[in-house]
Amino acid sequence: MAWRDGKASGKRLLLFMASIILGIAAVVSIQSFSNNLKNNIGLQSKALMGADFLIDSNQPANERVVELMDSLGGYKAREVKFASMAAFPKSLSTKLVQVRAIEGNYPFYGELETEPTTSAFDYQDKGGALVDATVMLQFDLKPGGSVKLGTTTFPILGALITAPGSTGIGATAAPPIVVPFRFMEESGLLQRGSRLGYNYYFEDDKADLELLNDKVDPLLDAENADMDTHTDTSERLGRRYENVGRFLNLVAFIALLLGCVGIASSVHIYIKEKLKAVAVLKCLGATRKQTFFIFLLQIAGMGLLGGIIGTATGLLLQQTFPFILQEFLPFNVEISTSYPAIFVGLLLGVSMSVLFALSPLVHTWFVSPLQVLRVQEDTGKKSRPYQIWVVVAIVLFVLLFALWLLGRWEFALSFVVGILVTFSILAGVSIGFMRLIKKYFPKSWSFAARQSLLNLYRPNNQTVVLILAIGIGTFLISTLYFTKDFLLAKTTFEANAESPNLILFDVQTEQRNDVENTITPKGLPVIDNIPIVTMRMERIKDRDVNAIRLDTTTRVNKWILNHEFRTTYRDSMIGSEKLLEGEWLPSVPPKTEVIPISLADNVANDALVKLGDTLLFNVQGKMMTTVVGNIRQVDWARMQLNFSIVFPTGVLEKAPQFHVVTTNAPDKASSANLQRELVKKFPNISIIDLRQVVTLVENILDKISWVITFMAFFSILTGIIVLIGSVRNSKYQRIRESVLLRTLGAQSKQILKINALEYLFLGVLGSGVGVLLSLLSSFLLAYFIFDTPFIPSWVPFLVVLPGITLLVLAIGLFNSKGVLNSPPLQVLRKEG
Repeated sequence: MAWRDGKASGKRLLLFMASIILGIAAVVSIQSFSNNLKNNIGLQSKALMGADFLIDSNQPANERVVELMDSLGGYKAREVKFASMAAFPKSLSTKLVQVRAIEGNYPFYGELETEPTTSAFDYQDKGGALVDATVMLQFDLKPGGSVKLGTTTFPILGALITAPGSTGIGATAAPPIVVPFRFMEESGLLQRGSRLGYNYYFEDDKADLELLNDKVDPLLDAENADMDTHTDTSERLGRRYENVGRFLNLVAFIALLLGCVGIASSVHIYIKEKLKAVAVLKCLGATRKQTFFIFLLQIAGMGLLGGIIGTATGLLLQQTFPFILQEFLPFNVEISTSYPAIFVGLLLGVSMSVLFALSPLVHTWFVSPLQVLRVQEDTGKKSRPYQIWVVVAIVLFVLLFALWLLGRWEFALSFVVGILVTFSILAGVSIGFMRLIKKYFPKSWSFAARQSLLNLYRPNNQTVVLILAIGIGTFLISTLYFTKDFLLAKTTFEANAESPNLILFDVQTEQRNDVENTITPKGLPVIDNIPIVTMRMERIKDRDVNAIRLDTTTRVNKWILNHEFRTTYRDSMIGSEKLLEGEWLPSVPPKTEVIPISLADNVANDALVKLGDTLLFNVQGKMMTTVVGNIRQVDWARMQLNFSIVFPTGVLEKAPQFHVVTTNAPDKASSANLQRELVKKFPNISIIDLRQVVTLVENILDKISWVITFMAFFSILTGIIVLIGSVRNSKYQRIRESVLLRTLGAQSKQILKINALEYLFLGVLGSGVGVLLSLLSSFLLAYFIFDTPFIPSWVPFLVVLPGITLLVLAIGLFNSKGVLNSPPLQVLRKEG
């Protein structure tokens, strides 16, 4: 019976199936790609690092670290890595780059991918440079040209396409240039204050990496060094991309939920029309179970078929992901069939179709044989307790699936609560709108406008479902634009002469006056001249840092113990700071034994210290006892120099230090001119142009938003399918209304206007509520999560809202063609 009835209602059941295909395709494509990415990271973990393990430090290896490295067989290659300015003599241009000075046959796994390929093997012998391929294009460089790093000029031997350790986003900010290690001392770039990274690479494929981590890493920590294995690198990278995958999975899952809401609504109409047939079957002796399972098997079969098609579509769709996400991936991902993703797709197709169809299906259980005669008998009250259990089962299933995706109960609960609140608001708005129309019906409106409003609460209407589908899709896209805009606003800076837009790092004390004398003759101001002193924590309260490192129960954050702090001294706070506890002390008398300092709240929390606690610092060999005098809140996203630790004046003036100088260049030409002259005179100085940083942040956010918009459109497309299903399922009813209206004298233009206004109301209501909800959610995100002023974007109001409204209108009218073209006799014959 299920097969026979299914064949007779094939077209309508196919629409039910189409409602979930997109959601399944979205989930399967992302799940499959995530699995492939995880497997690729595991297989290529050595190639990502280029070695089996490395030992890294911010300073050259001391005697104890050398002893430890010798006990491990000695390093096979070494590298010093740091940011610096590169000058290109041919174009008279400069660029902030990441210099990677390598010695030895590195990498041991993977390769330096270059053009021409031979340059990767002979740059060491020839003393040349491998320049990032994007930089080569940007400055029109060719092999045979030159690049100047510090005081040394290197011939360019080739373009660097990929290299172990240089990943997408990091390489965008400071593209890598690879040069031989032996030239670094003479280049003058290894100055005090430069943030240097020394890496010592090891090749030992038989090493027990877990044992090394347990035994050797604590010994290295005591020497301000660290061990990193290829498995650690792959795990970190895996977690990073896994979090992105989980987020995209949730977006896809929302699309699937919308499809399932569409299924529930469509099945409700379908079953309502079948109740009389169910009553006839029961008159002929069919049991409750038999009639119930006839339609349950139909829905389960459509769910399975939809799951198969959706899974196949998802597997095809994932083939495009490496192209979409290529700028975020550190290697080429090899796509293969993911059997867990296939299982998830099929399971979701059947289980969610059945779950969401159960609520309307329960009605068939309570249909009496007398329903043949008493067509108006209400079975809703009898089935309501069972429907409540069905809703509970749906919420539980969604919660468990969200938990499987996110891995933490609090995140899964937050997701489910967020979905329920959003769905409830959209459903409440649509129900409230229909009630308001009934209560305050605009009787003075034209006939077409009044009839279009009446259509919104006709029997078997799907107003609530359509507003849900349209609203959720609009909500996702609009939230994306609002969030992106206030994040960009947070990173921008005021365009006035008092706001620095050029920051000069690593200015040595003896260079400070010469740098200022280079800036001021060009009519540019020296806004800041900030001294920086490097130091490390030696003791927190009464415990040595080394003892805390060895304590496995400590809650002190590890970065505090290993970090080289860059501190400053000044007599006042700046605009990005707010005093939370204690009093600001501008200066201290000479020979003060215990120095009161100011800590940022994040450092105080991670070090587990409060006002009055003592900290012992190693200031480049000299021990200094300090006490926490006050705790500040710091807005780290402000485009200015912020510090975790600030000393009062009168303490660090004679300590070894370097400086950061800031200025404001009014335009790109003056900025480029100043940078060229500074790099020529002071090759050790690094310069950051904040305008370029903002552009970089904007580009990254644009790329991320494109990916999220791509996923959000699955929700919009699901809403479109639900809309098509709604029109198709109520097509006969609409034809009947059209015939009755035409019999009463209505013209085709009037009927077309009625349909157009109905879909216009649906589009405006759904997309309008979605935009308003996203406005509220984005404000909450800005206030509670990002702690920044909320500046709304105009894109959702000017593009998203009218765009989706017109889309709904076009699809509704396209699918209503059959209603306008149906002759009156067609309906009359059917009724006869």
